[in-house]
Amino acid sequence: MIAVLKSTATEQQIENIIEWIRSVGLDVHISRGHYQTVLGLIGDTRKIDEDLLSGLDIVETVTRISEPFKQASRKFHPEDSVIEVADTSVGGDVFAFMAGPCSVESEEQIISIARDVKALGATMLRGGAFKPRTSPYDFQGLKAEGLELLLLAKKETGLPIVSEIMNANHLPMFEDVDVIQVGARNMQNFELLKELGRTKKTILLKRGLANTIKELLMSAEYIMAGGNENIILCERGIRTFETYTRNTLDISAVSVIRELSHLPVIVDPSHATGVAKYVKSMALAAAAAGAHGVMIEVHNDPARALCDGPQALTPAQFGDVAKGVHAVLDAIRE
Repeated sequence: MIAVLKSTATEQQIENIIEWIRSVGLDVHISRGHYQTVLGLIGDTRKIDEDLLSGLDIVETVTRISEPFKQASRKFHPEDSVIEVADTSVGGDVFAFMAGPCSVESEEQIISIARDVKALGATMLRGGAFKPRTSPYDFQGLKAEGLELLLLAKKETGLPIVSEIMNANHLPMFEDVDVIQVGARNMQNFELLKELGRTKKTILLKRGLANTIKELLMSAEYIMAGGNENIILCERGIRTFETYTRNTLDISAVSVIRELSHLPVIVDPSHATGVAKYVKSMALAAAAAGAHGVMIEVHNDPARALCDGPQALTPAQFGDVAKGVHAVLDAIRE
C-alpha cells in the first residue's frame, strides 16, 4: 500500500503519520520527490483501515500495489533511484561503463586492462574471480587471488570494481568489492539473495537466461526485503531457439523495467550476443532504449583469453563503442 501526501503536509505531520503506521507493526519506506512525499507501507497492510488513512487531512491518495514486487515497484518509489558507487553513480542522467575481462588471469593482465579502459571512458572495472562454468573442466577463476588482483587494479586506477559472487559463504572476501554481481545462474538463489539483503553493498542483479522480467524484479524484491535498496538490474540476454548468437538480447526489457521499477537497469551486450562484432550495435541500441549503462567484456588479447574470448573486445574496440554510445546519448538528449 502507498499513501501519497499532500504538498502542504508539514514535517511534524509526516512524522506523526509515520509513527502511527509503525505503531501497528508496519514498516514505512519514505520517498521524497520534488512535489510530493510518498509513504510505502511494508508488511500486513490489513492492519491499516484504508478509509481512515485516506480520510486524513494530509493524505492525497491511498493505493494498494497489485504487483508482488512492492519495494522494487515504481508505484512504491516514483522517482528514479540513483545508486552511488564510490565516486560515481548508476541511474538518473549518469551512464555507466563497466568494462574489463571475463576472468582475472594475472596481475599484469588486469592492471593493463584497467588502465586502458579507464583512459577510454570506463567508470567501473569488471572482472571475474569466481567463474561459474558449464563444464567442470573449464577455468573456474583465480578465486580469492583474483579478488586481490582486482583490488590492486582499483588501487592503481581508482576504478570501482565489480565482481561476481557464487556463494554466501564468500561474502567476507567481498568486503572491499564495490559492486557484488549476482550472475544469471544465481538470480533465483534465494538464500544468497537473502544474505545480500542483509548487507549494504551495491548488488548488480543479472536476469536469468530463462527468466521473465517479473521474476527478475521478484529477485530484486528478495534483496530489498532484507533492507538493501542498492540494486542495479542487468539485462544480459535470454535463451531462445536462435543459434547465431549466444543468447537473444531482449532490448524491450529496458523499457519495460523502467516503466515498472525505479531501479536502474544496464545491458550486457557481451553475454547477450557472445560475438564481439555484434557488441557495438547492441550497446548503441541499449543507450537508445534508455539503459543506464553497459557492461562490456574487454581483454588485451581475446584470442588467448581463458574465458569467453570470442565475445571480448580489445581496448581499442571498447573505446570505439564508448564513443558511439556518447554520440547516441547526445542525440537523444537534444
